Amino acid sequence: MLVSFFFSFITGIVKFPELQRYFSFVYRWVSASRISYIHDWSGIILVAAILFHILLFNRARLFRLPVGVNNKKIMSFVIFALAVAVCAYAVIRYVNRPPQTCVSDLGTVEVRDYRGERLDSISDFRENSIKGPQHIDKEKYTLAVTGLVDRETSYTYDEVLALPKYDKVVKLNCVEGWSAKILWEGTLVGDIIRAAGVKPGANTAIFYAVDGYSTSLPLDYTLDNNIILADKMNGVVLPPARGFPFELVAEDKWGYKWIKWITKIELSDNADYKGYWESRGYSNNGDLSGSKFE
Repeated sequence: MLVSFFFSFITGIVKFPELQRYFSFVYRWVSASRISYIHDWSGIILVAAILFHILLFNRARLFRLPVGVNNKKIMSFVIFALAVAVCAYAVIRYVNRPPQTCVSDLGTVEVRDYRGERLDSISDFRENSIKGPQHIDKEKYTLAVTGLVDRETSYTYDEVLALPKYDKVVKLNCVEGWSAKILWEGTLVGDIIRAAGVKPGANTAIFYAVDGYSTSLPLDYTLDNNIILADKMNGVVLPPARGFPFELVAEDKWGYKWIKWITKIELSDNADYKGYWESRGYSNNGDLSGSKFE
């Protein structure tokens, strides 16, 4: 019980967004997904241990049940109900699990060497999104371009793919301590923005995702650095876990700027706009050469 409490308490502190800046060194050895896994299971074990302890030592009187009530039967029912709830939750998660990307099949199509440069694999990425992989129907998908533009525009998936394509090898560096060098292929964000026309005063590009995530980048950075809105990585169409239909290749920026499942690009004059992680203490410019935190 004490061990479960220790792990639940410590991992709970480490994964708390507002405190992550003080525990960033932990992510050098343990991924965010692993910390969440330890936290969840240690919490479940702790609750089960407490219930078992109460039942074993007949301490249900702590709940001050009426005199004459069979405490052991009450606690047996509570434990049984808890077990049923956990099993039901597991079944629901299994039945509604998203389709899994078969990484083992990617070896036949995934590019691992490009112009003499060794690339990392799609399977080297860790899942650390805020709500898990999103699954978007490309037939219903639209990419909106709004804000300080001359013409608000909406693209279908195929219309984005029809724009001029570019490829570039760029390494993604995550604040958790891991990285992956990948061949990205897609459309220039600048081409999409310029086609909509930029109104005077616009200085920031804000990107929104289907899961509620957002982040921002200086407009000049986006236009001047040939930033790619990627639809492929290592020659493979982006899997759902990697942001299908589009992921932003924010080179020279930390991984939290590499927003996935993009649905809208908004031009703004708010240079101080803070996205999901930036509003929780991470650096707003996201430069690899600078601090991860404000």
